[in-house]
Amino acid sequence: MDEKMRTVVEGLQSRFNLDVQEFRGEVTLIVPPEHIVSVAQSLRDDYGFEQLVDVTAVDYFPQLEPRFHVVYHIRSLAQTLIICLRVPLNGNYPSVSTVEKVYPGANWYEREVYDMFGITFEGHSDLRRILMPYDWQGHPLRKDYPLGYEEVQFSFNIDEVLKRKLRPQE
Repeated sequence: MDEKMRTVVEGLQSRFNLDVQEFRGEVTLIVPPEHIVSVAQSLRDDYGFEQLVDVTAVDYFPQLEPRFHVVYHIRSLAQTLIICLRVPLNGNYPSVSTVEKVYPGANWYEREVYDMFGITFEGHSDLRRILMPYDWQGHPLRKDYPLGYEEVQFSFNIDEVLKRKLRPQE
């Protein structure tokens, strides 16, 4: 970890009591859900991290505590630094505060995470589906989402596949 990043990490760690992970030069801070807005605001105002690169999520099903991690990558263009924030969430009703007020670009990223994973962002200005149809049931990137697929047909299994294959009504 270089000196610029060490200053940022030590400042945030002492102020918010965060866990720090480092792997291959990427620094990740594990942020409790109740501190995400404060940490993001501190990164922007105190340390000059002006760009939210992305927001995504990870599902660790069947593990329930924590089942999800919401992942934020935030960049400082002036210092050429990128920091990763991970927010662990419970699996029953995953919810975290929006960082839309700090980084307005989070609007569509958070909508995508909501649509694909079902994670609610409290205080979001327009939390509705963005990729899937509005009447869609479920969240496709959850690991417990049912898969619907068609078996691949080859010359050796054509008879078995044709027995089970659905056909349109004639």
